[in-house]
Amino acid sequence: MDYIDYYKILGIDKNATQEDIKKAYRKLARKLHPDLNPDDKDAHKKFQELNEANEVLGDPEKRKKYDQYGKDWKHADAYEQAKQQSYASGGQYAGGNPFGGQNPFEGDFSSAGGNFSSDDFSDFFSSMFGGAGGRRGQSQFKGQDYRAELQLSLRDAAETHKRTLTVNGKNLRITIPAGVDNGQEIRLKGQGGPGINGGPAGDLYITFVIADDLVFKRLKADLYLTKNIDLYTAVLGGEILVETLTGKVKLQVKPETQNGTKVKLKGKGFPVYKKDGQFGDLVITYQVDIPVGLTEEQKELFKKLADRH
Repeated sequence: MDYIDYYKILGIDKNATQEDIKKAYRKLARKLHPDLNPDDKDAHKKFQELNEANEVLGDPEKRKKYDQYGKDWKHADAYEQAKQQSYASGGQYAGGNPFGGQNPFEGDFSSAGGNFSSDDFSDFFSSMFGGAGGRRGQSQFKGQDYRAELQLSLRDAAETHKRTLTVNGKNLRITIPAGVDNGQEIRLKGQGGPGINGGPAGDLYITFVIADDLVFKRLKADLYLTKNIDLYTAVLGGEILVETLTGKVKLQVKPETQNGTKVKLKGKGFPVYKKDGQFGDLVITYQVDIPVGLTEEQKELFKKLADRH
């Protein structure tokens, strides 16, 4: 039987850990499964070689034999026995095939419970992974994961509500909790593609894309807005209306308010994700509007103020 580089098949090096082997196998098994590659006539062969590689390298004992004996790893126990017999008889084992190049499994072996040749060993993995004459069913694999984006406005994201999505021809009604963030991803288990050979269904991953709002800027659970006030209100003080997510509120501007002054309204921000009754703050920045189009009389008043100042 020709040497097969199982490390190359799995795309790993000889220093790979058992966890590396497991990850590599899972990734490639999804990619190379024959059911997912109906147009590839060599798909079954590639998948069988992948399973062989995992069966050998995924077992520390088999991996050790494979690293030492290569393509003859399955005969390792016979080699070791031959070495011991050689030592016991006063001989010296020089390594390699102790049977002088003859395959130790050729011919009849009554101790194995029947007659078989080395060709039978080439079918070893076929019988394990559901090939011709196999004793077990084919390996089960989780179905394909689906990914989708869901567009929301900032105000939609501020309220718990239901949405109906169409996924792979099926309508799926989901509840979106208040406070989801832009780019946040949630997983709906079992709502992806069907499993292979009876395996579990895949999952559905939904990423929320929240559009910019014309009024509010959001940072986690806090909201920010800029409120324009006229010069007279900034100087003398007064009452203004400020928009929040739940409606407008009255706010008292202090006299001599400077441009860029910030005011915080506690609990008037965005809802905290999955924490009922908790909200961030609303931070308001005052932007003082300088009057334009002044009359001559108004300009004269400002000159008088400037002279007195």
